[in-house]
Amino acid sequence: MQKFFSLLLISVLAANVSAQKITISKQFIQLSTEVKPDGMVLYAVQFKGKPVVLPSTFSFTINKPAAVLDRFKLIGVDSSRLDESWQPVWGEEDAILNSHVQLVLHLQQLKAPYLKLDLQFRVFADGVGFRYVFPQQHGVDYFVVRDEQTQFRMTGDHTAFWIPGDYETNEYTYEQTKLSAIDAFKAGAKEKDILVTARFSKTGVQTPLQMKSADGLYINLHEAALVNYPAMQLVYQPISKTFVSHLVPDAVGNKAYVHAPFATPWRTILVSDRAADLLLSRTILNLNEPNALPQTDFILPQKFLGMWWEMHIGKATWQLAGGKHGANTANVKRYIDFAAQHGFDGVLVEGWNKGWEDWIGHWKEDVFDFVTPYPDYDINHLVAYAKEKNVQLIMHHETSGSATNYERWMDTAYRFMINHNMRAVKTGYVGQIIPRGEHHDGQWMVNHYNRVIAKAAKYGIMIDAHEPVRPTGLHRTYPNFMAAEASRGAEFNNAPTLGITPAHNTILPFTRLMGGPMDYTPGLFRMQLNQFEPARKQRVRSTLAKQLALYVTMYSPLQMAADLPENYEQHLDAFQFIKDVPVNWSETKVLFAEPGEYITIARRAKAKSDWFIGGITNEQSRQQEIVLNFLEVGKTYRASIYRDSDNADYAKNPEAYIIEHRNVQRGDKLNLRLASGGGFAMSLIAN
Repeated sequence: MQKFFSLLLISVLAANVSAQKITISKQFIQLSTEVKPDGMVLYAVQFKGKPVVLPSTFSFTINKPAAVLDRFKLIGVDSSRLDESWQPVWGEEDAILNSHVQLVLHLQQLKAPYLKLDLQFRVFADGVGFRYVFPQQHGVDYFVVRDEQTQFRMTGDHTAFWIPGDYETNEYTYEQTKLSAIDAFKAGAKEKDILVTARFSKTGVQTPLQMKSADGLYINLHEAALVNYPAMQLVYQPISKTFVSHLVPDAVGNKAYVHAPFATPWRTILVSDRAADLLLSRTILNLNEPNALPQTDFILPQKFLGMWWEMHIGKATWQLAGGKHGANTANVKRYIDFAAQHGFDGVLVEGWNKGWEDWIGHWKEDVFDFVTPYPDYDINHLVAYAKEKNVQLIMHHETSGSATNYERWMDTAYRFMINHNMRAVKTGYVGQIIPRGEHHDGQWMVNHYNRVIAKAAKYGIMIDAHEPVRPTGLHRTYPNFMAAEASRGAEFNNAPTLGITPAHNTILPFTRLMGGPMDYTPGLFRMQLNQFEPARKQRVRSTLAKQLALYVTMYSPLQMAADLPENYEQHLDAFQFIKDVPVNWSETKVLFAEPGEYITIARRAKAKSDWFIGGITNEQSRQQEIVLNFLEVGKTYRASIYRDSDNADYAKNPEAYIIEHRNVQRGDKLNLRLASGGGFAMSLIAN
């Protein structure tokens, strides 16, 4: 690792703060700041000379001590530079470059109580991160934040890919509209009332927010290192074309309770004129703290089967009552056998523990104890049986929204896991949150999710969180935080109405996945979901080949093969790709990308010469020419191509595919057709 600091050549030195305008740059990104004569602080961002964020300001409303922080004097400036390379415990590449220039404006409120605030910027080659730092100061060490209003003033009526600003869930399909069409406030509200009406759920939009400007810039707004603070939503003011941050409130309307010194999460602005480059950004990761875990040997990226989907499609139930309980000893042994036969690492079992008869809708605090199995689930026998087969069971902890109950049980539950040879747990937070009045994305629950990750790390346990706040790169600091749902995943193929659209998977890498891996649960092979209930109308809006491609385009170090063993047994030739594809990588290249339309990604397996490629499209069929110019010179590769049949179509013929094999070398070209709602997957194994 190489690291050095140097004083930047900027327009003002720390010893001379009379100048009020400062500009710093990193390659194509330019950040400008200004402290106006009236004390307003502005920042602006440009890319290759094009404006990205027009001059924008911020303010804080503080309850304790009572103050409005919106006018300041500049009392000092610091600057530095960092160039380093660090190695993730797992990820999409072997090493990540962290190169940025930093500017810190030391500010003091113009009027009593004269609070101090530092505005810290980091400028990267692909964007800007900034945050607010409350330094320790005389007489004040505790703050109650009523509002943070950070502005992002856009240059035009961009195309946006967005979901509503719901405090409780992010499991929506994405809207693709102009900014002016975003329903950012309740009917009848005027622009000046937006920040008042935005205190209610489903107003504004959530981050990550992806946009495309008329002049071809791809702009992404999100946050990094969400710790001890509520999630940020964005409320759009159409007259000024400005997004204003809106923090998810607590039960009494406050946003955050903090002790100085304290730093907010980073507000991130990523920009490129190539969509593919945006997917390779590691700025959000770089804004998080380095790995905090002394031991990481227990962290093992893996593929697993799920005793899960059959409950969604009517074959079985989570609850014991009713005679269709899925998590029984004989059925789980069938999954273990299939996992062992095909080289999978684990089996996730849902519905194994008592409480599912009364788990949702009653706002009860003690539905689950996380250690008591149903009588037809012989956990000791199954753990021993799985160990014989070199498979581990994966624990499932559904909290039914009762975070307080889960915190009381965590130590006991994690000891139970270790005693039963389990090293990974899928957590769930369906339902209203207990303590009452808290929201899924508020400060209390953000702290809860982070406490769970830290506690699990002490026991050597990996976390896969469902229904949490959307990730913000915290897996750099806690690499046992392997994956999260936090968006509309594959289970919504079973939704009674729209489900998953073909475009959805082409948008997620630009939105939800910007903050971290998603447990999307790909690999569905039967598209009509009437297998056990003939009247069921739901279906998967995807071709089978596209389901294979998702293992490459939807990155996660934990990947489930989501369908039933009997459905895979009907297509073992296609199932071979799921068996072969890795979950940990040394190198990643984005070959084609356009949000809402298509994504094609190539990845090199960890510490190997083998490559895997996945390409997906929306409802529009298309041709792609894959140029294999990333293969190693002089090597021959055995290519196995899993593609849509010529007559495949997600709506009419989704399970039609062709598998082809050929030898290829660096520079060869492959022309592939992606059917409507389809895709292709490819393995390139070095000879």
